[in-house]
Amino acid sequence: MPDPISADAVSALMPALRGALREAADLALPFFRRGDQTSARVWSKAGGSPVTEADVAVDTFLKIRLSELVPQAAWLSEETADDHARIGRDLVWIVDPIDGTRAFLSGHPDWSIAVALLSGGEPLVGFVHAPVCGKAYEAVRGQGATCNGEPIRVSERADLPGARVTGPKPMFDRLERGVARGGASADFTTVERIPSLALRLARVAEGAIDLGLITANARDWDLAGADLVLREAGGSVRDRGGRMPAYNRPEPVHGELVAVTDGLRDQALSAWQMGG
Repeated sequence: MPDPISADAVSALMPALRGALREAADLALPFFRRGDQTSARVWSKAGGSPVTEADVAVDTFLKIRLSELVPQAAWLSEETADDHARIGRDLVWIVDPIDGTRAFLSGHPDWSIAVALLSGGEPLVGFVHAPVCGKAYEAVRGQGATCNGEPIRVSERADLPGARVTGPKPMFDRLERGVARGGASADFTTVERIPSLALRLARVAEGAIDLGLITANARDWDLAGADLVLREAGGSVRDRGGRMPAYNRPEPVHGELVAVTDGLRDQALSAWQMGG
């Protein structure tokens, strides 16, 4: 299906999107205190997860600004009540105003602002902006991925044993068991878990990590923008059966996933399946 927004229109849109992400970061940063608790007011959502006034401010700003830039696009974000009018729409903004809210709360630098524009159910534009880390990742479908304007690629590692892996320990243990059952020693290098899921994917995209493990119940807004950055850098997000995520479904929730380079994908999926 052809994109209802032309390649030229996407190119023309990019400077305004970069500006919107910088402005969104400027709204959040005054509430962030490195190594200390946030100055923002904090509430608990249904289910107990936290939300801050910074999340709400960034979400409100981006909904207004992005809707001005692409008025025909529907909207899905973590901090806005879901409107199922988005189902079946070709263009959809998917936004996490602060991915890694608990990191933001506690003064950990690894949080990000994640934005994707879907077209035809697939990410067309993706941004992961990590202002405290000084990293702005972006991608346009078919045009490669960049960080701070410079092209990025996944690592060229060809063997799963010894890979740099981050994610929840139960998944890590299953992957390790799978490698052992295949007759090898995993000998993984464990990378400290990255609180922002979008940033976890972006670090695979830039080659800092070989494999990122993702527990069940990630949402579209955690994944979509960073997924495109990873795809354009030479990797992908896969489920246990090797399928890539489907976005903009009625329930935008995903099972266990792995973010992996194309060079390690088959080995990682095989080990994951063998690990039980």
